[in-house]
Amino acid sequence: MPGPLVSVPVTIMRLLGLRIAIRWLNCGLRRLVAFTHMIQYGLDWGARPRPEWYDHFIDQYWQWRARRLPYGWERGIFNLLAMKPDAEVLELCCGDGFNAYHFYSIRARRIVSLDFDPRAIRHAKRNHRAKNVEFVVGDVRTAMPPGPFDHVVWDAAIEHFTEAEIADLMAQIRRRLKPAGMLSGYTIVEGEHLSHEEHEYEFKSKQDLLRFLEPWFANVLVFETVYPGRHNLYFYASDGPLPFDEGWLAKVESKRASGKAGIGA
Repeated sequence: MPGPLVSVPVTIMRLLGLRIAIRWLNCGLRRLVAFTHMIQYGLDWGARPRPEWYDHFIDQYWQWRARRLPYGWERGIFNLLAMKPDAEVLELCCGDGFNAYHFYSIRARRIVSLDFDPRAIRHAKRNHRAKNVEFVVGDVRTAMPPGPFDHVVWDAAIEHFTEAEIADLMAQIRRRLKPAGMLSGYTIVEGEHLSHEEHEYEFKSKQDLLRFLEPWFANVLVFETVYPGRHNLYFYASDGPLPFDEGWLAKVESKRASGKAGIGA
């Protein structure tokens, strides 16, 4: 709460009508920024070739309000839900770095975010820097950091690899996870056409995705959300408890009882 020395000038500014003026100014700026991000979306995605990575400021400043589609935030929230406090995290194919900064960095002790596109990493370093996040250029197939990690996030990227590459990457991820470590992520269900020309394999169903996860982990959960034009799949995989299962809830409740509350603790 502001102290008395702060509240006096604030009161004076309110009496002068500045609060209303600032609200109108912010309203105008939001409309302007929404318009420019709509234009950016059209320039980036309106013709081929399309970018390999997505600028999530487009969602933040335009698309969420214009189209009321929340899946841009779902991805960060569902991954965060499974993340232990003070976790050592590896984020594969991090793109613009938006989720590492806005969702994971508040909970993780350290995050290594890897992407093969130097432009994406430059954007991430410029816009989403945090003391506990390291953005690295590298191909996950040949330059995956050694770990070990408590959590690997593979979000909106598994579909960019062939079936053989997915199997090899699962083996690499498994070797880098600590005991009871967590793999989480997101992908999409195949439509009539590939949603991006760089996608190698789009999954046909929850069961199709499960067959890539179950050989490597004792516990696997795949669930879906469906929106106009988009069918999403989310996954958790671990040898330990998963979010929403009985063992995980008991662990959360135990932490709360001891005064150390934390989802995913």
